[in-house]
Amino acid sequence: MDNGASSYRRFLDGDESAFDEIIEEYKDSLIFFIERFVQDLSAAEDIAIEVFSDLLAYKNRYNFKVQLKTYLFMIGRSKALNYIKHRDKFYMVEYENVESELIYKDNIEDKILVDELKRVVNDALNKIPEEMQEVIHLIFFEELSYAETAKIMKKNKKQIDNLLYRAKKELRTIIGKEGELLL
Repeated sequence: MDNGASSYRRFLDGDESAFDEIIEEYKDSLIFFIERFVQDLSAAEDIAIEVFSDLLAYKNRYNFKVQLKTYLFMIGRSKALNYIKHRDKFYMVEYENVESELIYKDNIEDKILVDELKRVVNDALNKIPEEMQEVIHLIFFEELSYAETAKIMKKNKKQIDNLLYRAKKELRTIIGKEGELLL
């Protein structure tokens, strides 16, 4: 699939199975992204369904100028923020499934080291501002480009670059010696 656009074009031309491909390709990452905002998996799943419903109902809104994933994340972010606004509460999201660079082995020491590394990274991420968490998530976990991240966060590329630089700097400071011992 070439960033989802070809599947969406096929869907617009009447191929119903193409929309299923789009959902299969993007649903998990979209749910995970939305869940970071709403801190509720069920709500994130519901919001993701709304995002795909909008894509289905408002066929002319997607103009193929950005990648489909970027477009979906833009809608998802907007809907998540609206959900939070109406819920009147905001919770920080924990990164419980942060993938480690370490290779899993049957060795218990390696498992403990990986768990400790995840804990350190999770704690550090929770200590930085929400906007910095969001840019780290989009660029490193979702592997979006600066331009795509800028569109989602409604900023320009330079602002994303600066935000990412400050987020990395803060993470280095927070992790400090505890992180050095693990690495």
